[in-house]
Amino acid sequence: MRTQPLNWVSGIYSRIQPRKHFEVFSSNGFPLNAVSVQDEQVPLTELGSGETTVSITVIGASGDLAKKKIFPALFALFYEDCLPENFVVFGYSRTKLSDEELRNMISTTLTCRIDKRENCDAKMEHFLERCFYHSGQYNSEDDFAELDYKLKEKEGCRISNRLFYLSIPPNIFVDVVRCASLKASSTSGWTRVIVEKPFGRDLESSSELTRCLKKYLTEEQIFRIDHYLGKELVENLSVLRFSNLVFEPLWSRNYIRNVQFIFSEDFGTEGRGGYFDHYGIIRDIMQNHLLQILALFAMETPVSLDAEDIRNEKVKVLRSMRPLQLEDIVLGQYKGHSKGAKSYPAYTDDPTVPNGSITPTFSAAALFIDNARWDGVPFLMKAGKALHTKRAEIRVQFRHVPGNLYKRNFGADMDKATNELVLRLQPDEAIYLKINNKVPGLGMRLDRSDLNLLYKAKYRGEIPDAYERLLLDAIEGERRLFIRSDELDAAWALFTPLLKELEEKKIAPELYPYGSRGPVGAHYLAAKHNVRWGDLSGDD
Repeated sequence: MRTQPLNWVSGIYSRIQPRKHFEVFSSNGFPLNAVSVQDEQVPLTELGSGETTVSITVIGASGDLAKKKIFPALFALFYEDCLPENFVVFGYSRTKLSDEELRNMISTTLTCRIDKRENCDAKMEHFLERCFYHSGQYNSEDDFAELDYKLKEKEGCRISNRLFYLSIPPNIFVDVVRCASLKASSTSGWTRVIVEKPFGRDLESSSELTRCLKKYLTEEQIFRIDHYLGKELVENLSVLRFSNLVFEPLWSRNYIRNVQFIFSEDFGTEGRGGYFDHYGIIRDIMQNHLLQILALFAMETPVSLDAEDIRNEKVKVLRSMRPLQLEDIVLGQYKGHSKGAKSYPAYTDDPTVPNGSITPTFSAAALFIDNARWDGVPFLMKAGKALHTKRAEIRVQFRHVPGNLYKRNFGADMDKATNELVLRLQPDEAIYLKINNKVPGLGMRLDRSDLNLLYKAKYRGEIPDAYERLLLDAIEGERRLFIRSDELDAAWALFTPLLKELEEKKIAPELYPYGSRGPVGAHYLAAKHNVRWGDLSGDD
């Protein structure tokens, strides 16, 4: 793929004209029927009449991620007329399937979930007609050459743009990229590759993976996907901060006491323990999802909404972070628990988990950013499986009001008087601000109230899945929500020394019951920094 003049081709042909004549916007706010040439928006009609086509190949098409997320996301984009007029979808895996068998397999997961328009069945049929399958080995150049032949048959004489989605284990990334590069890359348009996490286990393995990929791809062709960056509330984080005067002046150590990034699942590994045990909760959730959100939250105002400007600011945040120490982290692992007549298994009861495993299923960490804006502000992360609830949220706790006239009304617990901004990513997306308010009636009784934007109440349409936004951005060439290699290096540089120390010293996790609020150590960690976890206050 390196042999093709992809930089200028990508710049000209990366913007795709929608199927209908209305504006569809990518995540940077620009319409998809425009292209960016040196930051200037130019209509496609001015670039010549060469017809283009987009070929999307899902590598690992028979896997769960492809069936449950990727194919449904592609159909949702087609349903909303966001895909170009000329497109084709190919599934590729080792499983022997015919085109019809692939269509039958993925049709069970396709839904017209956005609304119930009468043409749903017809749309589904038309989408499935564009889906084809090729069976082959992941390390076979001959099999990818056959895929290339089939792609060319469907593309005809149009300018060919090709997107490969690697929905496969990381140990075969390089084999697939090598074969696709040498035998199935586009010779007339762009070629892009979406890579799913995990991107290595530490800084060394991640850097080696990047080095191997760059033998065949340029950095501009690699789209490292973190689906949390495609979630609606994460997208709205920058809008909330940078386009509302009420928040931007408060976004610093002067007014913010602490920030919390919370991820919890109410189920365990459920048969995926073999995969999970190799990585653990820190690598699976904290080093990528939560750290990426932290970088977006804490970054300085970028020069523009251009992908490189935003990613430059994120890298600055990651490089400013204080090295993590053992005392900054708490580990936990869920144990068996009985509630009434129902019994819940321990992590080590999972048959795919090695006996005596000390892999953490829960972790809490205190991080600090050593720069002028955030000096001294604790950024707390918490992630765990088999907890009491399923949620993902960002909680911003503001400082106490100096000389609060109403402190007698709050009693000794001034935390109850703290304003708090909450962005709930799941479930039931919402933004709410906790404020102090007088309860109606005689006397002076104060209460905490919520100024609440509940998305499902305000916006009637269903929120697109994160994979839809990220796939559309990859087709369109918008890299803002994808991870650059130096971002990845900076993220691993923060966590790798800690992870190595944990493994060398074989630090055993604190056990917590399945369905509980997690290990007690997490509360001590927060208290050490004069913080109370916002999700445990009981008033949400």
